[in-house]
Amino acid sequence: MLNRVTLRVTFILNSIGMSGDRIDYKNMGLICRFISEQGKILSRRVNRLTLKQQRLITVAIKQARILSSLPFLNNEKQFEKSESTAKITPLRKKNRN
Repeated sequence: MLNRVTLRVTFILNSIGMSGDRIDYKNMGLICRFISEQGKILSRRVNRLTLKQQRLITVAIKQARILSSLPFLNNEKQFEKSESTAKITPLRKKNRN
C-alpha cells in the first residue's frame, strides 16, 4: 500500500515528465529541458521540482558543462549579430594633396 507522500512524489515526477528518467550528466535530453535559451539554469519554481531534484539537476548541468558536453553560454544569437554587423567594407584611400 502506497502512502500519500509517495503518491504525491510520483504524481509530481509524472507531471513534469521525469517518471523513469535518471538525473545524470549523460542524460542530455533531460538536462536541456531545465536550461533557458541563454544557457541559464531555470529556477525551482519554473521547473516545479523538489529541492532534492533541483540540486541533482544543478549538479548534473555543472558536470556536463565541465566535461564540455554542454556549453556554459548559448552564444547562437551573439554569432548571428556578429555575422550581420561584420560586413567587409572596402578600405578607403587617403587623399594625398
